[in-house]
Amino acid sequence: MLRIGLAAIAVLFFLLVPCARAADELVPPFGFRWNDSMARVEAVLHGAKAKIASREKKQNRDVWTVEGLIHPGLKRTVFTFKQRSLVAVELQYEYPDWSIERYNQRMGEIRKYFDEKYGTGKLVSRARDNDTEVIQTLVGYQWLVGGTMLELFYFSAQHDSLVYRTITVDYKAL
Repeated sequence: MLRIGLAAIAVLFFLLVPCARAADELVPPFGFRWNDSMARVEAVLHGAKAKIASREKKQNRDVWTVEGLIHPGLKRTVFTFKQRSLVAVELQYEYPDWSIERYNQRMGEIRKYFDEKYGTGKLVSRARDNDTEVIQTLVGYQWLVGGTMLELFYFSAQHDSLVYRTITVDYKAL
């Protein structure tokens, strides 16, 4: 009887584990799926009244820069296609009125959210370049979830009173 009970527990464990992993699957934002066709993405963008500001060919990929998707602070979204199928989405956030402290706070909030959802992210970049007239800072974290790489970056460039800052969230199919 004990052997049957242990066997039943083992079967249940192996049946439930794939379900738990499927729940942790990471898909691109805005309801897209990996490998969506360019035509589907364009139709959804058109329906959302977003504008494809540019279409470029880079190496063996098509890259679209899109403006007008509604999300607080979202300046632009970059969609990347390989063989006409969606393989990456990059969300670029800019907050012109924010201080460096507010950017740091927001980076911490996003990182905490991803850490709680997907496990502790890996620090992939922490650099500050003071060797030129433009001071540049780059901080980045990475999470691997199923067949998706999620990256979070903060970038700033400052020359005297001119400042550019952005937070990017990159979804990439592996």
